[in-house]
Amino acid sequence: MAIDTSAPALVPFATHVEAVERASQALARHAGQTWLGARVPTCPDWDVLDLVAHQGMVHRWATAALHDNRDAMGNADLMETEGRTSTDPIAWFARGADDLTAALRSAPEDLEALVFLKNPPAPRDFWARRQCHETTVHALDALSATTGRPDVTAEEARSTVGVDTDLALDGIDELLLGFFPRSRTRIRSTSPYAVHLLPDDAPLSWVVEVGEEPVRSRRLTAQESIPDAAVVRGTALDLHLALWNRGGTVSDPDGVLDRWREDGAVRW
Repeated sequence: MAIDTSAPALVPFATHVEAVERASQALARHAGQTWLGARVPTCPDWDVLDLVAHQGMVHRWATAALHDNRDAMGNADLMETEGRTSTDPIAWFARGADDLTAALRSAPEDLEALVFLKNPPAPRDFWARRQCHETTVHALDALSATTGRPDVTAEEARSTVGVDTDLALDGIDELLLGFFPRSRTRIRSTSPYAVHLLPDDAPLSWVVEVGEEPVRSRRLTAQESIPDAAVVRGTALDLHLALWNRGGTVSDPDGVLDRWREDGAVRW
């Protein structure tokens, strides 16, 4: 029987906020270990200044959303320019991260605010979760800039950014249930197929059904199987990295993830 997805977050609000804080510190630390013009192999069109300015803008935009400040939300380009032209972009980034975590911790549980993904939790939890995974993924990018490699290993993600199994599962869940089913996601096929994404180290998996309409995704219990589905499997951390296009080592005999990358599943 499928798990109810009316409240999809797999870790609690406090864990998400702590992860935003931890990932922000990791991003700033790794960015500071190289130079602002260094390339970011996981995002080939970016250098470190692009990365820092982008994530600092996103933090400020999310803080504005939490405060229902529509005027500030409309100034994303200005926020990013502010980061690019700052005399100390990393310190500018850190101030925005501090403001975001303060806004999250002070937000009421029944906050009313914009959300933009499918199957979202309540707005306060939505923004904590979204910024948790946004910041975590971009902290991995900052790490990639220091190593010069386009692939991050599971051990690096765990030891330098603090991604554990539970957080990895939650990041997979947000991507598959929140991003993939949106109409703007370009994963389509005239020949319908299903994919079973199966962590080796957790009693949870997902099925993604692809056809000519937007993707349909749902969680599965450990006892469920999907006949005739392509199977992609690995540890939760490796699946997380592979699905977010940041590395990872997974079993994917049908080449599903390559196909999804060609369709633009994750382009940021």
